[in-house]
Amino acid sequence: MKLFRLAAVLAVLAGPAYAQMPNLNLLQDAPSKTPEEKAAEAERDKAYKETLKKIPDSKASNDPWGGMRADPPKQPAGPKASAVTGTPKKTKSGTAAN
Repeated sequence: MKLFRLAAVLAVLAGPAYAQMPNLNLLQDAPSKTPEEKAAEAERDKAYKETLKKIPDSKASNDPWGGMRADPPKQPAGPKASAVTGTPKKTKSGTAAN
């Protein structure tokens, strides 16, 4: 148990000390691009932007089922008179034709 307490105290004290460490960059900076590489990259960017301008604007809907859908459902007018009065609906009596 003493070992656990000691480890907890060290962890609490080490946190602020670790946060104050300077940020060291031990890796070398990447070499800069040559003028030829910069020119090639600029040409690629220019070609990309020109290609984007050639794409037509999509104004029509691409919904293949758009013509199959009906108008949105309408709200019901309200409760029917038979539902309000509580009387059951009359049904046909007799045999089925099938």
